[in-house]
Amino acid sequence: MFTSVDDVSARLAATGYLASPAVATTVFLADRLGKPLLVEGPAGVGKTELAKAVAEVAGARLVRLQCYEGVDESRALYEWNHAKQLLRISAGRDETWDETRTDIFSEEFLLTRPLLTAIRGDDPKVLLIDETDKADIEVEGLLLEVLSDFQVTVPELGTITATRRPFVVLTSNASRELSEALRRRCLFLHIGFPDEELERRIVRLKVPGLDAALAESVVRVVGALRAMDLRKVPSVAETIDWAHTLLALGADTLDETVVRDSLGVLLKHQDDVLKAAAKLDLDAV
Repeated sequence: MFTSVDDVSARLAATGYLASPAVATTVFLADRLGKPLLVEGPAGVGKTELAKAVAEVAGARLVRLQCYEGVDESRALYEWNHAKQLLRISAGRDETWDETRTDIFSEEFLLTRPLLTAIRGDDPKVLLIDETDKADIEVEGLLLEVLSDFQVTVPELGTITATRRPFVVLTSNASRELSEALRRRCLFLHIGFPDEELERRIVRLKVPGLDAALAESVVRVVGALRAMDLRKVPSVAETIDWAHTLLALGADTLDETVVRDSLGVLLKHQDDVLKAAAKLDLDAV
């Protein structure tokens, strides 16, 4: 997919994703070694967007498994279309059970879910297993077979093995510790908050109408907020949202009134808003 680390940086940038050298290097290695990529970091720093950008670069289909508490095999791998199976059984009342069973446990009645979808077919795919840490630990057992051998066993059909391996990205906000068995199967990448220069570039790219001086002020204020002891510091996604907000408000500079009235775009808890309003010194930023 990629010829070099510089190729990764250039092609991701063409999609609007500005990758740091560490990100570009790890993506290149994941592609070259054929290893899944586990990406950890705070919410809103571009973990999911990285998978989307890789899919766009590769001209691949993005297959997404959104993890949550309670997600199980039927949501992650496959399930049978029971309603359609019952209709088929009712329609074939004169058949023997062996004849009916052979029919109802066939491809026609199989509902594929993201993990199985990702390893079937010859078209290029990017498998995004999003917010892996939100799934129950039992789900990791399902992932191990897929990520080790890129195969899924369906008892009624046998083992389905990938003819073309997908590029796999797992994301985690580290709300719980993932198992060592899962980690061993992946290359690891931590995406934190970018440095000021990279964040300015991201803001200018995502909000092209924003003045360069105002973009610099936005990044500095966000950096000052991140240095505070807040429940949830603003991430890159909030920085971009705030830049769009200032543009919509027609703000040319940052003053106390504009910042105070728009803090709700950056901060999501009232105690954080009150603390920031009291401690933020725009003259010192």
